Amino acid sequence: MITSLRISIFCPDQVGLVSAITGKLFDLGINLGDTSFAVLGTGAEFTSVCEAPSELEIQEVQEQLQSLEELKNADISVKHFDLSMLHGPTANITHKIKVKGGDNPGLIARLSEVFIEFKANIVRLDSEKIISGKQDEYLIHISVWIPELIAEACIATVVNTANTLQMQCQTEKIQAE
Repeated sequence: MITSLRISIFCPDQVGLVSAITGKLFDLGINLGDTSFAVLGTGAEFTSVCEAPSELEIQEVQEQLQSLEELKNADISVKHFDLSMLHGPTANITHKIKVKGGDNPGLIARLSEVFIEFKANIVRLDSEKIISGKQDEYLIHISVWIPELIAEACIATVVNTANTLQMQCQTEKIQAE
């Protein structure tokens, strides 16, 4: 029998971190589902929903992860995942958007409000502050599901919003598989 888990780890970033974590989970018989990893400042965050053998105790998973040298200063959370591991239709990415430019307070809030207006769902969002010689810039990548009938209007509004904020905006339509 299988049980679903959500594993979240935050720790200092280092080379080999993903390999150490996923190797240990594999050794425990855990199969990764949706997984994300990101460097955040000098830290790193790993999150995954997984399928584990039902006889494997949460405490054992926690202890095994904490035993890794790479995770000695980590904040580790292992919990049951009671939601479905299968995506709904609004988790299918239809467009990718890249916004780049100078700092604008509330930038992500203003962009994300556009998606609410069009009943679009942000599937992934990554932002990064880029330190440059003249002015710091932000780079934002947004993967989004937009209802097909209003996608063109939604994208036009996103581009207009970015332009109003003096940001560059590139969009890409993703072809359904």
